[in-house]
Amino acid sequence: MKILLTTLNSKFIHTNLAIRYLKEFVRDIQKVDIKEYTINNSIDYILKDIHKGNYDLIIFSTYIWNVDDTVRICENLKKINHKLKIGLGGPEVSYDSIEAMKKYNFVDYILVGEGELVFKDLVLYLNNKKEIEETKGIVYRKDNEIKFNGEMPLLENLDEIASPYENLDIKEYENKIVYYESSRGCPFNCQYCLSSTLKGLRYFSIERVKKDLKSLIDAKVSQIKFIDRTFNANRVFAKDIMNFLMENDNNYTTYHFEVTAHLLDEDMLNFLSKCKEGLFQFEIGVQTTNQKALDEVGRRDDFNKLSYVVKKIASFRNIHQHLDLIAGLPYENYSSFENSFNDVFNLGIEHIQLGFLKMIKGTGVRDRALLHGYKYKDYAPYEVLYNNYISYDDILKLKDIEEILEKYYNSKNFTLSMRYIIFNYYKESPFKFFEEFSIYFDENGYFDCSQGKNQLYKILLDFYEFKINKNLEIFRDVLKYDYISLGKTSNIPNFFDKFELEDFKNRCHIFLQNEDNLDKYLKEFKNTPAKQIIKHVHFECFKFDIIKLKENINENIKKIDNTIMFFYDDKKIFEKSKSFKVNI
Repeated sequence: MKILLTTLNSKFIHTNLAIRYLKEFVRDIQKVDIKEYTINNSIDYILKDIHKGNYDLIIFSTYIWNVDDTVRICENLKKINHKLKIGLGGPEVSYDSIEAMKKYNFVDYILVGEGELVFKDLVLYLNNKKEIEETKGIVYRKDNEIKFNGEMPLLENLDEIASPYENLDIKEYENKIVYYESSRGCPFNCQYCLSSTLKGLRYFSIERVKKDLKSLIDAKVSQIKFIDRTFNANRVFAKDIMNFLMENDNNYTTYHFEVTAHLLDEDMLNFLSKCKEGLFQFEIGVQTTNQKALDEVGRRDDFNKLSYVVKKIASFRNIHQHLDLIAGLPYENYSSFENSFNDVFNLGIEHIQLGFLKMIKGTGVRDRALLHGYKYKDYAPYEVLYNNYISYDDILKLKDIEEILEKYYNSKNFTLSMRYIIFNYYKESPFKFFEEFSIYFDENGYFDCSQGKNQLYKILLDFYEFKINKNLEIFRDVLKYDYISLGKTSNIPNFFDKFELEDFKNRCHIFLQNEDNLDKYLKEFKNTPAKQIIKHVHFECFKFDIIKLKENINENIKKIDNTIMFFYDDKKIFEKSKSFKVNI
């Protein structure tokens, strides 16, 4: 029997953990192939590539982002070879498996729930070592009927799953994000999350986790993204892993964790303060600060404690924080969402993810959809259209705000410009800036086509002049600072004020030839010829003291010609370059 485990990842850089676990769990009884595609591959390409393998059984790992393409591929594979057995697994088919079997008559098996034990039993059955009636967790067809023998009990000892990272092929993970789990389950019961359907919290042994991580660190994978729903649920376990990662830092791999902020105590905060800049990234789910909405979806949180923790971590300037908000929750209208947004924005973190409620199969919020008047898309990803509290028109407004947030805030391409505008003109409600800017964007047709880098800067400048029109010269300098800070450029758009001192280029070279200047600003380039250093720096003249404004956004800066040197350091996490006011 020839078996393939496969999936369509959302991006090329992603790797699928589930199919690797299944392969390893049966490695003593069955050889299994793995292939990974992406949703950007054409269906014809995937069909051709799979067909060439001449497989007897193909199992697809299905999710909300790939289910539509997956079933199209399965249907055509069955048409090409009616003897081929096709199975589906994953969250997108686990929670309505009987209905899915009725809908997809070309599917032979659906694996329900955690797949390792289920897949093993299926392999044993297909090798005539077990009866299908004895298997749990498999939906199958027999005598023109759909059968299900009940759910498979959860695997209690996760270490029984053989590691996919023993003797790994480095090329398989080159420049890839590796999804890794040190635990399964979640201590919370949020009704919009699939983790609420699993009871209990189980851990791999600390020895197993460290061994896996060491293999991935030695392979120099790009990023390890922990998929534990609450990584710091067990403080001791979490701290032990983080300390191991710090001690085994390879100066390349970074780590992403989903953490619950109010569970981070003073001991953990003190520990995190010593972490190397950029080694860790935290994703923190706030979702809303509307307590009634939180209560309805069963989410326990303490926003005061969360605020303290997030601000404390921000003060360390070493961990990138990504906070999540969800629009469309029960009892949250447009005005309430504005309050939630402002509460989170005012924490001063680096990234705000504005997402929209997805009525995922198996979740409590989907089961109670009628109670709150939910209307949502009947196809993946089942995103909310409206409910009793927020209209579709308001959802559309938030969609536009989300796009502006991504382009102008989360991109970090307009960091100082955003601070300057919001602090000076939208301090009472940062949300209002994104709302008004998104309306301006829409009215001018800018959402209708993609905008290049220069155009995005010009649009913001035009909006500022149209809506605010105060201290316009200062803002031009602020915006120019952001533009140049992104990377070395020789062509600055003409909508910025540009001027140079006499004999400017020569002055810059003389500056870089001075060892005292290098010792003060660019120690790493001491004893390096100026013609080499100039590849990594840029000098620009400004009309205002932007460095002083950057250091203190309250500063009432005055007009004064000055020169700023930008140093483009690839290792910077919170800024795209270093900058210094220098005398040329």
